[in-house]
Amino acid sequence: MKEKLKIKVSIADRVYPMTVFPEQEEGLRVATQKINKVIKHFEDNYAVRDKQDVLAMSALQFASKVEQMQIEENDVHDEIEQRLIDLDEKLVNYIDY
Repeated sequence: MKEKLKIKVSIADRVYPMTVFPEQEEGLRVATQKINKVIKHFEDNYAVRDKQDVLAMSALQFASKVEQMQIEENDVHDEIEQRLIDLDEKLVNYIDY
């Protein structure tokens, strides 16, 4: 069994201790950097003073990106499925001909 690491990440000027598997550490640190970058963007460009508002806006931005990616992925799957159906019909027609 792999040993877990104890790390600390800082989000919106607050430190959060975490226990993670070594293979998760880099992803968490990159995610932390992205979150802090979005927070800074909102603080710099909008009249938002409350950290909770900035965190909520950041969470909404990240969640909407995930949802949009899932929608796009579903669209791609639908297109692939339709192409396979069309190809199958062509093959059936060719074989029957």
